[in-house]
Amino acid sequence: VQLVASGGGLVQPGGSLRVSCAASGLTFGSSAMSWARQAPGKGLEWVCATYSERSTYCADSMKGRFTISRDNAKNTVYLQMNNLKPEDTAVYYCAISSISDGADVTLFDRWGQGTQVTVSS
Repeated sequence: VQLVASGGGLVQPGGSLRVSCAASGLTFGSSAMSWARQAPGKGLEWVCATYSERSTYCADSMKGRFTISRDNAKNTVYLQMNNLKPEDTAVYYCAISSISDGADVTLFDRWGQGTQVTVSS
């Protein structure tokens, strides 16, 4: 199983960014996928999860700004981030999760390498 995250970068406050995670070596369509992030000096924080194309969830603090989606034909999960704030600066990771894991990142199965998102003027 391999997860490759991409799309991170430097963005100004209020800007938008979409990060992607390409998966291989798994039955992607039946896999639950999550995004988590780690800000400097802080622990891992769950961001969003998708259990199917119509079943998506995000942490309360990110609802309305972050959206997770997936393209099963491309084996790819996306995280669209709008109205970014400096406190969103973090390394963003994709991971294979399950419905029973919920937001507990310690239970997530496999992790990608992460992509850096920096929000700064």
